[in-house]
Amino acid sequence: MSSTNWYKLDNVAKVFLATVNKRDTRSLRVSCTLKEEIDPELLQEAVLSAIQDRPQVQVRIRRGVFWHYLEDTDIMPVVSEEKDRICPLLYVHSRAMLHYQVTYFGNRINLDIFHAICDGTGALEFLNIIVLDYLRLRYPGEYTDIAVHSGATADDLSQDSFRQFFENMDISLSGRQPKQVSYHPGGLKLPYNQLQFFELHMPLDQVKSKAKEIGVSITSYLGALWMLSIYNEIPPRKRKLPITVSLPVNLRNYYPSHTTRNFFNNINVSHLFKGDISLEELAKEFDESFKSKLDPESIKKQMDSFETMEFFAPVRAVPLFIKQPVVRYFSKKSDSKASMVFSNLGIMSPPGDMGERIENYSGFCSANKIFSTMFSYNGELTLGISSPLSNTGVIKNFVRYLSGTGVNIKAYATEVIR
Repeated sequence: MSSTNWYKLDNVAKVFLATVNKRDTRSLRVSCTLKEEIDPELLQEAVLSAIQDRPQVQVRIRRGVFWHYLEDTDIMPVVSEEKDRICPLLYVHSRAMLHYQVTYFGNRINLDIFHAICDGTGALEFLNIIVLDYLRLRYPGEYTDIAVHSGATADDLSQDSFRQFFENMDISLSGRQPKQVSYHPGGLKLPYNQLQFFELHMPLDQVKSKAKEIGVSITSYLGALWMLSIYNEIPPRKRKLPITVSLPVNLRNYYPSHTTRNFFNNINVSHLFKGDISLEELAKEFDESFKSKLDPESIKKQMDSFETMEFFAPVRAVPLFIKQPVVRYFSKKSDSKASMVFSNLGIMSPPGDMGERIENYSGFCSANKIFSTMFSYNGELTLGISSPLSNTGVIKNFVRYLSGTGVNIKAYATEVIR
């Protein structure tokens, strides 16, 4: 593969590059569990086949004078059994390396990828291509008429959709959002830059029926439950601060984009606890607030506001070594507005007959605060929770509340070094 081709990074990727560290590696993991043991040799062959469909991942991030950029690389992926931490560090500026890796353990195929390369939607599509190519090798003659993606062109898949759909060229520094600081679950961080990961499995119908009784979406029901779980850990002196759940939204639902790169925005839903409130009341309030912010015009304003950074001339002219501390500062201010992140990756729908070989999907994201993903597949709801904190009180509250309503939960956790 030629190393002469280079590409600009989207603005979300620039934030990830400015804020990556050994604990919050800015990596995400998506996994697919099959109904049989993984053959590592076939998986290796499948990955080499899949990158022919997704050459967008075969890049190396380089440092320029004003911004980082992507460059084609000849480094080939090597599949291995999972031994390292979930969401490992996949970007070191002084090292030539791929910014993704594929591992396996038992029946499970894992794709870890640096968030500057793609978002959850792009990662899941790449994972499904790997799984499809694996199944084709495992069962010759089957799955020959299935395509994972929409048939979009290479340019469409590589498109910076933030730039493509950005419209507000009347650039100024006015109209800044009012300052808002939310409560952050605190306490000691885990030692040695560790994160702890929890995976919760539960019947989808049981959670759906609870949400339906109240008349809200599953996202709003569980989002409200996260708020209550955090509130029960707030010390009295900090109860004047709101609790805010940040929810990533896939912008492909609002714009005609097939990009595999980052194309999402975050919507914040807040509540200030001033007195007793039931889960039902809180879930309805959460649902109303969330839906109001999903209005297409509101989504557009948020995207235009974010993309302004790229077109503001003084920012463009500043060298990278000055830009990065500035980006880190504003990213930290933005992070202070959210108590946690809750990302609904949606209902997994592998094409054709692939699903007959698939047991489940799951995933995690590295984080500097509690971060929960949600996947729905084949009647099961799976939450992947990452946390940098030694204190697991919020997560315990969440599991107790949910199981207390009659939901059957299976919980798994990684071991940490104390």
